[in-house]
Amino acid sequence: MTANGTITLYHSPNTRSSGILLLLEELGAPYELKLLNMKAGEHRQAPYLAVNPMGKVPAIEHNGVVVTEQIAILIYLSDLFPESGLAPALRDPLRGPYLRWIAFYAGCFEPAIIDRARKIEEGPASMLPYGNYDSMLKALTGQLAKGPWLLGERFTAADVIWGSGLGWTTMWKLVPELPEIKAYLARFSARPAVPRAKAKDAELAASLS
Repeated sequence: MTANGTITLYHSPNTRSSGILLLLEELGAPYELKLLNMKAGEHRQAPYLAVNPMGKVPAIEHNGVVVTEQIAILIYLSDLFPESGLAPALRDPLRGPYLRWIAFYAGCFEPAIIDRARKIEEGPASMLPYGNYDSMLKALTGQLAKGPWLLGERFTAADVIWGSGLGWTTMWKLVPELPEIKAYLARFSARPAVPRAKAKDAELAASLS
């Protein structure tokens, strides 16, 4: 790897930072964890608020730079390790679709899922970043059906965030296990980094209980 310096991940098991833990495993990046016990409220205490005033995970530090927000971290780390092949280069024709589906996850998928989980009645489509839940899901499954990955034959960091996100949203029945989603998750779960990251997360969760 050409990038210098160990990455510090502020992490709490079974949260959005679990997707970044998986990304680091996929990248083969040098990293260390700073574990936060969210049940004990450590993410709301002064030491961590100095890192991220929002009190959210994930956050990373790398060579004196702090990056917060799951999607920003995903883009930053994937570009930092180009040898991994997880991020299409700037002039690669896949760069636009790659950024599109990462932005779609944060700007459409998660807002739609959170509204549904909170049983918030959908307003006019023109007022919602995702239009409506059904159109969001149709756009996603239509892309997954082209397979095997979001960008076709190439696995990218976009699949890391989507595989992680679809894993927990189907588990909590916020997203139906449609054939396209089920097949995608089966392919995703077969990647060696996925069980490795899940085992590490389970061990960390046990250490906090």
